[in-house]
Amino acid sequence: MIALLPNVAYLSETSRMLEIHRALAARGAPVRLATHGGTYEDLIDVPYDLVPPRMDAARCARFVRDGVGIGAADQSMYSDEEMRAHVLAEAEYFRAHGVRVAVTGFTLTALLSSRLAWVRLVTEHAGIFVPPVTGDHPAGLRIHCDGFDRVAGALGVEGVPSLAALLMGDLTLVPEHPEVAGVPAEVMEAWSPGGDRRYRPGARLRYTGPLFARLALPVPAGVRAFLDAPGPVAYVALTSSGPGLVRAVVEALLAVDGLRVLVAATVHDLADLESARVLAGGVLPSHEIMPRAALAVTTGGQGSVQTALAAGTPLIAVPLQPEQALNAAMAERLGAARALAPGAVADLTARAEEMLAGGAFREAAARVRDLYLAADGAGRAAEAVLELHESAAPSLLPGR
Repeated sequence: MIALLPNVAYLSETSRMLEIHRALAARGAPVRLATHGGTYEDLIDVPYDLVPPRMDAARCARFVRDGVGIGAADQSMYSDEEMRAHVLAEAEYFRAHGVRVAVTGFTLTALLSSRLAWVRLVTEHAGIFVPPVTGDHPAGLRIHCDGFDRVAGALGVEGVPSLAALLMGDLTLVPEHPEVAGVPAEVMEAWSPGGDRRYRPGARLRYTGPLFARLALPVPAGVRAFLDAPGPVAYVALTSSGPGLVRAVVEALLAVDGLRVLVAATVHDLADLESARVLAGGVLPSHEIMPRAALAVTTGGQGSVQTALAAGTPLIAVPLQPEQALNAAMAERLGAARALAPGAVADLTARAEEMLAGGAFREAAARVRDLYLAADGAGRAAEAVLELHESAAPSLLPGR
């Protein structure tokens, strides 16, 4: 059995796990989806299991605020008591359902529960934040790791030696195209930790190609009408930020003459922003919206960057943490984006005017779109997971 464990505090991780689930199911794989619940649980459109302790929307919001690269470096996103409860419940779930491979999108407790239940772990949430791209610097950082090590020690399982190890599994899927990431496939997939104790033993990497949301949601009639109206539209999808940043971005974009703004408000109440030039939606199917936008503004998460580039839409990224900054730098290197620090949003007006004035950014985004069109990221991810599942004989599982 294969278990998928999205952290549904994040729209990106929820949607990626759904894409992998669909690809696995299409291949007849034995697969279940399980979650601790939370903000985007209602977007799960396949049967799923709830694993205690349950996370509600408030707990999810706190988790996002405490997340890697955003929250204080000396905390581990969970209290020790909460982490232990999650780990034990996940391990029991794995045993009860005969799970041999677990795939997670930022359910970080799976790093320990997979060891406790002798299950192979696959992750995808590192994106391109992996050693062949970043070098070994993240392996020298211990931020967010202490709580995991305390709980691991109490349970008698392998700990988490570094930030790099926190983001990687036994198999780490790299959901990007090699030409976009800038690292050849043979280099990426030949990487090994060797005897470096800053990584967990045996970790390896596998390219899959782009992996982003294709939410089975209709485009609301009001959004369609807004997109059909004359004039260019900027699509603001800052789904992992607070409402303050969204408001500042919208204000800066309204200073661009004739530009209209569509906001994916997700969980925020931003109805007061609406005017003749601004429409605030809820959770929107970005893969349907991006092709009709002249420009996207996101925090630079891999999912939103890929959704924009897959549509041939240039973007401005306002990254909040290192992985997002890396994605933004990648898109900027390709000529399809500009990056701005959150404190430099006042410069967004000039950046937007620059990007809308000529076709160079859109042409660069179109080149990436053409690469993505030939890739089946979800399918390749499913095949990598299935290969691991078939090789994961009980005697070879970690901890045996």
